[in-house]
Amino acid sequence: MSSLIRWKSSTAALIAMAITTGAVTPLFPFAPAQAQFNINKRRTVTIPANVTLPVTYEKEKVIVNPGERLPLTLRIANDVIDSNRNVLIPARTEVVGELEPVSINSGYYNENKRGVRFVARELIFASGKRQQIYANSRTISETQRISKGTDTRQVLKDATIGAGAASVISLLTGNKKIEVLEPVGGAAAGALASVLLRKKQVDVFVLRPEDDLDIILQSNLVLSRN
Repeated sequence: MSSLIRWKSSTAALIAMAITTGAVTPLFPFAPAQAQFNINKRRTVTIPANVTLPVTYEKEKVIVNPGERLPLTLRIANDVIDSNRNVLIPARTEVVGELEPVSINSGYYNENKRGVRFVARELIFASGKRQQIYANSRTISETQRISKGTDTRQVLKDATIGAGAASVISLLTGNKKIEVLEPVGGAAAGALASVLLRKKQVDVFVLRPEDDLDIILQSNLVLSRN
């Protein structure tokens, strides 16, 4: 199966997959999930690569500078279940990772365009159990322009802001009350101020996690079942 059905309501998301014993066996996309029981072996379930898992975040937006990295923890938006309605990944399971810069070859005069994507590295379940995961969101390349003196109250409303983005927005707009996870200090802050003295506008990424950061599995995700 190549996709995950997503509901905005509390209805659980459904994935058809195979529950196996011992080593993981190939998935049969068009067959109902099959379970085998063996008390001497630990059962596992495989969610195949290329499945999309919807995510949610505590704030409406995340704002970062092009080229900026930002640690981020998202959450699974809905229960991920198999065809027998067994919950494989509960809603609200943490997805730990970071926003990372991406260089996109535009093919136009061999120019590289900047983008950003979320890379997931670990799931943390409510029990405290941790599970490594290889997944990432699609790459976002569209930016929003902020000009000198702009009133950014709507842009910044209910947003998590990377230190680099906060610094350039603060210097351009004069807003000194922007909250950031970690301030840009020392030489980095001085360099930003020097650059912005010669510029009247900057472009930043304004990401909406529930629309932009759903994660796509890059390899099979093998989960143990008790």
